[in-house]
Amino acid sequence: MNLEFTDYLQRLVESAEIVIDRPKGSTHPRFPGKDYPVDYGYLDGTTSIDSGGVDIWVGSSRLGKVVGVLCTVDLYKRDTELKILFDCTDHEIQLILGFVNSNDMRAIYIKF
Repeated sequence: MNLEFTDYLQRLVESAEIVIDRPKGSTHPRFPGKDYPVDYGYLDGTTSIDSGGVDIWVGSSRLGKVVGVLCTVDLYKRDTELKILFDCTDHEIQLILGFVNSNDMRAIYIKF
């Protein structure tokens, strides 16, 4: 694990406002009946490959810590992204992986 990389991600999260635009239990806009298992949003004032803010999953541990990332491939959007996992428990990460690894998207989890 590259500690400098994880430290930079932590600093990025700490220096930005987390905007939750898809709260836990809300329905995915493209897939009716598919509900978000954990709060999902973006870091305001940042930019990702899709020109939106850097995506972030926010769990319930309340430790204030980046615990890993998801590297995703989305065949529908035809892009790849890095999604931050913040304050996620092991159980929440498994729920997120089940949510993401479906339809036209696949992800790998890198644990810190």
